[in-house]
Amino acid sequence: MEELLSKAKSYLPFDKVSILEEALAFAREAHDGQKRLSGEPYIEHPVSTALFLAELNMDLATLVAAVLHDVVEDCNVTIEQIQNKFGLEITTLVDGVTKLSKMDNVAMETNINPDYEIGRSENLRKMLVAMAKDIRVVLIKLADRLHNMQTLNVLPENKTMIIARETLEVYAPLAHRLGIWDMKWRLEDMSFRYLDPENYK
Repeated sequence: MEELLSKAKSYLPFDKVSILEEALAFAREAHDGQKRLSGEPYIEHPVSTALFLAELNMDLATLVAAVLHDVVEDCNVTIEQIQNKFGLEITTLVDGVTKLSKMDNVAMETNINPDYEIGRSENLRKMLVAMAKDIRVVLIKLADRLHNMQTLNVLPENKTMIIARETLEVYAPLAHRLGIWDMKWRLEDMSFRYLDPENYK
């Protein structure tokens, strides 16, 4: 959290950083007691997601939405609560990411074998639609996937392979199209590690 705030303070006005601090406190309370499969406190995931975006000098709304992007899906928090506390712009971003995440979960359940071309194509189509509405939703989703790839080893092998392949064929090309080269090569590199470990080594 301190690293995120320090980075945000380097380019955002003080009054905006205080809103980010509020979001961090809100998310920390919402995720209290939750852990990821890796064993780390869940709050580390949204904070890491936001940090990737802060490294791109993204605006306050994007950082706050990244911090809050899982509270609706994983905690007892409603979209209305987000809007009452953080306003419509941030709520729209959180809602967009939540909908993409739900779509990902459905694709994962229905495509648990390597033959998931239809689900992946649908995923890409919907992400591009989301991009047309607000590109920041896709940026948050890319940062979310980047952090998830860092802890992919804790998942069963079949899910690991599906996520790695989807990352290589859907998320990395999106990062490429957006010109986010650092995110693109990291997504490709981590995917390659799982899809072809011998050549990766």
